[in-house]
Amino acid sequence: MSLSAADWENQRAFLAVLEHGSLSAAARELAVAQATVRRRLEALERGLGQALFTRSPSGLTPTEAARALGPHARAMAAAAAAFARTASADAGAIAGSVRITASEMVGAHVLPAILAELLERHPGLRFETHLSNRTQDLLHQEADIAVRMVRPVQSALVVKHVGAVKLGLFAAPAYLERAGAPRDLADLARFAIVGPDRDVDFLRALATLGEGVVPGALAYRTDSHFAQLEAIRAGAGIGVCQLALAARTPVLTRILPDLFALPLETFVAMHEDLRQVRRVRATFDHLVARLQTYCALT
Repeated sequence: MSLSAADWENQRAFLAVLEHGSLSAAARELAVAQATVRRRLEALERGLGQALFTRSPSGLTPTEAARALGPHARAMAAAAAAFARTASADAGAIAGSVRITASEMVGAHVLPAILAELLERHPGLRFETHLSNRTQDLLHQEADIAVRMVRPVQSALVVKHVGAVKLGLFAAPAYLERAGAPRDLADLARFAIVGPDRDVDFLRALATLGEGVVPGALAYRTDSHFAQLEAIRAGAGIGVCQLALAARTPVLTRILPDLFALPLETFVAMHEDLRQVRRVRATFDHLVARLQTYCALT
């Protein structure tokens, strides 16, 4: 095996293909020509002395060697991105890049206004937001700050509890005009329910609504919380939504408020080593203050 520091671009190409499953998708991710991705991947395979992918009807399938190398390539990519963020501005300046990871709903519907306010105050800041319901590892520098609905348990983190995002059952007024409203939780079995597809934790939570609310009975299934919200707004059925988001236009109607209310405890976390980096600390403090206000709504 013969590899050098110059192989990082080849390894980036490998990681992009591994993540996206095709040369064309990897090329779009890296903003290079497809032929460039192929050339870099072939160069890496020559250096390693083994194939990393096999062709299949669904695209490029990683070999056992590729799957084994994947975590190391991801770690290198995270470290490179963290290096670039650290070098983006002086540690004592409130300027430069800050990477934030948050759930899909919080990242799409809550953070934009909060971060826009901070950008107005500090125009030298640059934000990268990664929207995922997967818990990213702050210790491995995948992000500078995380907004999470479960308390991070790793050591060496600064964690602030900002309150609980309140969830309820909601439906569009048009759906209720058409289908009526349930009398109690057991009555939900008569109605179209919008819910998860394969999200085990969410499915387990829905099961508490009654025997009739089971995966097979769901009228509209998707693991995307954003898509669930849009389905509820479109009148596809009754589903779970954050109270503060349901109050936004178009306004949704809350269902059985006395029988179903779920608090989603919310935390903001960063690595303790970043406390002295002013751009990260300023962003962290701003997120804590504004998310505390958000959690107090409704």
